[in-house]
Amino acid sequence: MLGLTLEQTIVYPEAKAKGRKEGREERKTEMLKFTVPLLLETGMSMEQIAQHLNVDIEAVQLAAQQNT
Repeated sequence: MLGLTLEQTIVYPEAKAKGRKEGREERKTEMLKFTVPLLLETGMSMEQIAQHLNVDIEAVQLAAQQNT
């Protein structure tokens, strides 16, 4: 076409970065889904879990709700 590869287009780096960000968010959600219930069983509060995992309390609450 214009002699450009996909990697040379303007939108490629943006799309790649967006995909990486979405992938990180999905991994973080999966990690919380398994970790939060275990930490709650140890007696930690949701606030403590959020602080130690460096995430919002809402993310911890959501993970806890998904496992009930």
